[in-house]
Amino acid sequence: MAEPERIQDQQSAQTPEQTELPPELASMFPYDLRYELLMQQLNPQEQEEPEEETEPEEAEPTGLLRIKKFLQSTYLYTIYLFFVRNYRKAKKRIKRLRKQIPSKWRKLTNPLYKYYVLKVLYPHVYKKHAAAPVDERKVVFVELRLPKLTNSFKVMYDTLYREYDFDLHCHFLRNTYVSRKQYRENIKAMLADIATAKYVFFDEATNVNGCFKMRPETVVTQLWHGCGAFKRFGFSTADAIFGATREQMEKYPFNRNYTRVTVSSPEVVWAYEEAMQYSHESGVVQPLGTSRTDIFYDQKVIDRAYENLYALMPQARGKKVILYAPTFRGRVAKAKTPRVLIPEYMKYCLGDEYVLLFKHHPLVRKRPIISAFCSDFAMDVTNTMTIEDLLCVADICISDYSSLVFEYSLFERPMIFLAHDLNKFFDWRGFYYDYFDLAPGPIVKNTTGVVEYILHLDEYFDREQVHAFREKFMSACDGHATERIMQDAFGDALEKYRRETPLPDEMYHLIPHSADYVEVVEEDDDDPDGDNEPETEAAEPEGTEDAETEISAEEAADEEAAAEESAADKPEPEDAQKEK
Repeated sequence: MAEPERIQDQQSAQTPEQTELPPELASMFPYDLRYELLMQQLNPQEQEEPEEETEPEEAEPTGLLRIKKFLQSTYLYTIYLFFVRNYRKAKKRIKRLRKQIPSKWRKLTNPLYKYYVLKVLYPHVYKKHAAAPVDERKVVFVELRLPKLTNSFKVMYDTLYREYDFDLHCHFLRNTYVSRKQYRENIKAMLADIATAKYVFFDEATNVNGCFKMRPETVVTQLWHGCGAFKRFGFSTADAIFGATREQMEKYPFNRNYTRVTVSSPEVVWAYEEAMQYSHESGVVQPLGTSRTDIFYDQKVIDRAYENLYALMPQARGKKVILYAPTFRGRVAKAKTPRVLIPEYMKYCLGDEYVLLFKHHPLVRKRPIISAFCSDFAMDVTNTMTIEDLLCVADICISDYSSLVFEYSLFERPMIFLAHDLNKFFDWRGFYYDYFDLAPGPIVKNTTGVVEYILHLDEYFDREQVHAFREKFMSACDGHATERIMQDAFGDALEKYRRETPLPDEMYHLIPHSADYVEVVEEDDDDPDGDNEPETEAAEPEGTEDAETEISAEEAADEEAAAEESAADKPEPEDAQKEK
């Protein structure tokens, strides 16, 4: 591949007398051998042969050294080493076993605990409270993990609060973020509430929802937290590395009791029916659209997104925005983020025209630190900007296997797929469609491929390809999805409970959150390593980055058990975006 022009200009500007590397290139030295070779070309230096090292003369032993050398030459020293080394090994093994005992105990008791709560306790709690009559005005939103209503619920909640006189309730289960006891109490409170609710909304799958039979009067709508159908989930991953066994999924199902599941287009209905085990004849899965995508058709939302960006990153004014938003790797409990994109090289090649924003998956708790060299070019906005704002302001989106590309296609802008571990990820989880046929943009494996495409964007970008992708997977997301979903769920009740005068904007943009939610406005520049972070932080209200964060029943129980002893030490994802 030909080098970028600015690098060639830099090469021609070097003189033989220059012996020090340019600081821009020196900062890239540790990352890639390719740039090391480039630096050698820019700064040719004569290779001097290293001087031969002379071994220091060994001093004659005196005093205690003589005694030590004498002992080393006898069997006494060998016997001493035998006992000392074995003692140390035994001590380490005992220490390791002490750490393993709690985890082994959890593994032994988890099946019993899981059976008790899912087959005995929770069904009893629901049945007990379901004896009361249904409240026709009650609407319940159930948030599985995060401490604040996510973007999957925001538009729906706002509309109901502003225009209708329903009794709105919210429950934050805080799975994996609180102790097992607290999580159990949260679920019991939720079950007691939905037992008399007329309308219930979920946006994630949970085995709690599949452990009892919902009363027929209740309308349960699964809004789901992602568009399209990218990575396999649910029963589509049965017996795969990522998923649980089919036997476990059937014993503790995650997707039951739904009256309706809303998806982004008719094209993906089959994938959700397969994953959730609903027949096509049942009509449960319907292409009504995804509620939260309605905001992408609101110019006020887009303008506000740019204001948020410029307030957070003033140097972005007058430049184009590159968004890097990868999905997580591994299991949900120990989610990791890929570290393949090199911001130093991107700054050197693109820094005059672009800025780079990192948005990691909210399940990832340890994220890479951006170097000081890139502080005026790149920024990690995982905690400070919502994914909706980022999709609105991004001129180019770099992702891998994340479902946010479906929503980003609504803007018909360039997308790059940085899939360096494609084969490994396919073996781990699999896709509903052939990845190479699905991706509406180039598939690259390293930073040089990303830079090459961006430098020749006018030549390579195919808008028609993105438009076809949008029509295939997002045809039901036209700015009116919330209206259709509400009409389907509430029916004639909409007119019955409609307010005569809707509430003004300043009175209804108050998204509820749990008691442990703490909103962080921005990170402290004086603490780049995050050593002074608060013990409890707010979780990022998002789900669009990944449409398949569902976990197996076995993994869910393991997470709940592990959370009891580590909840205080776990940093949570946070959302510093202030509500307007």
